[in-house]
Amino acid sequence: MSDHIDKKVNVPPVLRIGEFPANAHALLQARFAPVSLADIDEDDALRERVGAIVTRSNYDIDIALIERLPSLKIIATSGVGFDRIPIEFARERGIVVANTPDLLNAAVAELSIGLMLALLRQLPQADRFVRSGAWSQGAFALGSSLAGKRVGIIGMGRIGKEIARRLAPFDVDIAYYGRSKQALSYEWFAHPNELARWSDILIAACPGGSETRHLVDAAVLDALGAKGVLVNIARGSVVDEKALVQALERKAIAGAALDVFECEPLGASPLCAFDNVLLSPHIGSATHETRLAMAQLTIDNIVSFFASGKAITPVVSA
Repeated sequence: MSDHIDKKVNVPPVLRIGEFPANAHALLQARFAPVSLADIDEDDALRERVGAIVTRSNYDIDIALIERLPSLKIIATSGVGFDRIPIEFARERGIVVANTPDLLNAAVAELSIGLMLALLRQLPQADRFVRSGAWSQGAFALGSSLAGKRVGIIGMGRIGKEIARRLAPFDVDIAYYGRSKQALSYEWFAHPNELARWSDILIAACPGGSETRHLVDAAVLDALGAKGVLVNIARGSVVDEKALVQALERKAIAGAALDVFECEPLGASPLCAFDNVLLSPHIGSATHETRLAMAQLTIDNIVSFFASGKAITPVVSA
């Protein structure tokens, strides 16, 4: 939205849930001066006036909080995922929910390629090998090539397509699983087990939520096989972590690269003990450029709603 329109739009108090990167925080602060949970806990009058929540997709917005905010009209999350927002409850209350699609597709796809290459070529281990001085004692262990591999993508949405597009120059075969077959040149499998059985590398890139919870389970991991690797840049709920740990212990798969987890931040997890597991702290969209663009769209969603009654990128409309 243009600056002169933006300044004319009166926005009620905005509640911030979660932390934002410094540049995104500054942008939100300049436009809204958001209030915190501590602020509304101390001031009932302020709490009753809160008209919007601004958050990120890795924070929970629970029903109890929404019920405390009688004037709440919109929840704007800076991210694609909205599985941690009670969507049906928001719809029943007439509360708009908006996210920031498309802006992070490139960043997440880039990280997916990076995780794959780092896992296959053992880049973290190679870095430690050089730093420790072990190189002087002999050559580093051989890795695996990405070229020639079969890469299966679970979820051929916006991000899945961006991953596939970036994979093409690596001379790989690509296939996918989704609820329905699309008009694409890639092979489609009707079940994730079938895709896993075909794949050398299996990438989870689907949305989170109840429909995809533990979609990658013990059966899918067994189908992937002892030479196969898993990459998860979707949501932590998509992969059954207990089954994954057991598969790694049994050497039923060759390794995994994970940017998301069932419980975040990851604590004392058995996953930390495996040298063939690459762990990343949910940084799919974590670039300066991407997070700033996401924060701006989050702001624009709120301003647009209070200007016109409509968000720019709604998940739930009023």
